[in-house]
Amino acid sequence: MSEQSAVETTIELDPTRPAFGPDERIGDLGRTHFIGIGGAGMSVLAEMLHEQGVVVDGSDREPSPKTDRLQSLGVAVQFGQRAQNVAGAATVVYSSAIKPDNPEIVAAHAAGARIVHRSDILALLMAAKRAVTVAGAHGKTTTSSLLAHILVNAGTGELADPSYAIGGSIQSPDGTNRDGGHAGHGAVLVAEADESDGSFAKYRPSIAIVTNAEPDHLDHYGTADRYHRAFVDHIGHARDAVVMCADDEGCLEVLRAVDADVAGRVVVYTTQDPDTLGDLNGAVAVRIESERERERTGRECFTLRIPPALADGAELEVPVELSIPGIHNARNAAAAIIAAGMLGMPYEQAARAAASFLGAARRFQVCGCVNGVTVVDDYAHHPTEIAALLDAARRRYPQSRIHVLFQPHLYSRTRIFAEQFAQALSKADDVIVAGIFPAREKQEDFPDVSASTIVQAADADRCADAGEWIRAVEDMRQAAVRILDTVRTGDVVITVGAGDINRMDDVLLRELSARVGGMES
Repeated sequence: MSEQSAVETTIELDPTRPAFGPDERIGDLGRTHFIGIGGAGMSVLAEMLHEQGVVVDGSDREPSPKTDRLQSLGVAVQFGQRAQNVAGAATVVYSSAIKPDNPEIVAAHAAGARIVHRSDILALLMAAKRAVTVAGAHGKTTTSSLLAHILVNAGTGELADPSYAIGGSIQSPDGTNRDGGHAGHGAVLVAEADESDGSFAKYRPSIAIVTNAEPDHLDHYGTADRYHRAFVDHIGHARDAVVMCADDEGCLEVLRAVDADVAGRVVVYTTQDPDTLGDLNGAVAVRIESERERERTGRECFTLRIPPALADGAELEVPVELSIPGIHNARNAAAAIIAAGMLGMPYEQAARAAASFLGAARRFQVCGCVNGVTVVDDYAHHPTEIAALLDAARRRYPQSRIHVLFQPHLYSRTRIFAEQFAQALSKADDVIVAGIFPAREKQEDFPDVSASTIVQAADADRCADAGEWIRAVEDMRQAAVRILDTVRTGDVVITVGAGDINRMDDVLLRELSARVGGMES
């Protein structure tokens, strides 16, 4: 065995094992190197450390808007991952996408550098703040972005100028995207708590939001029961309060499994009558009452009924109007408004601030309208998310035909949820499934999984021939052109997926512009 192989076999990367003791602080990190610094979660943390005076650098495979931004701030980024990149680093940060045989991991281990998971850095940042975490299979980015938006626009005193670590960007009124990382001077830190690898067990937030606990990431957890137990553990670490969605059966299972002392700190939000939900284990319930005024205003309108226990002894009715569509976003907004209220902001003030939120980037983001055809991009990559997206599209564009260009994310997820993907996509009028975005996986490990896997799972009863409404086109550029073959004026085309399918939005808009005079109405 070679010396390098011997080193490699001793390296164990465990994202669930805490790397720092309770007394360690950010100033103890020394020069900190991020492997894969351009990743959505990594770039945010790198920027936050940089803003707090830590010497930060990193590496990635290729340039991206995230690496461009970091370089503009003065963070050194190397392209290509090589052993020399970590020379002199005291701390090396990795994500769950990085393998133990990565040359920078091997070199850092040989040099005696401290090797820590990204969640360790986030936990360290939380230690000095009133932290609010947002966990769940769906809605994390929107909910955390919305809470950050509320605090930025309406926070005063210690609630002003919050820090936030969000895995995506936030849409601004001028059409640009504001980056998801900021080290503010206020007392609050808002952060996504990624449950995909179990690392959220390290967090000790003041408030833990759980948007849902629908089983996902079964490649890591193996079973739904283990997935739910991880959430039981996570919310048990919340120091002050837990905010959970009672419309989600997974959340209810988690709530009913926690100890009484934890349940006593839980607030649930629901679109249902709380009396119909059964045992809530002593949790306090906030009712979301949707209103039909949406049809007149084009906004998502609802009322939050805040119970006396949360409103100084008298029930409070808080009207809310959102620019972002869908009942799922009413739930996300409820979570953010409740959390803001528990931090000390008046609920009405939080609701007014929520009204100007345009959404997280790639969450129902309108990219343009050409020839009467609207192009929308969305990050949805789980069947439940896709179903919610298409329901929201129907609410926003009730008279339009909906076309979907879907790029599945991960071979394993595609195989596990093929039937559910087909069912969710059947809410659209026309669907093309493009080639799978592999992320951390390799095609050779899943030789029987492709875009056609979802098409084959489609319910043939949806129409005489499943091929009439859903088909597979592996090349996403070809898929983008072909999705426009049946598009008419007034239609909506949505690019869907967590990979790079959003690169096709400009392709769609250019192709639509080239078809002037050729569109049917």
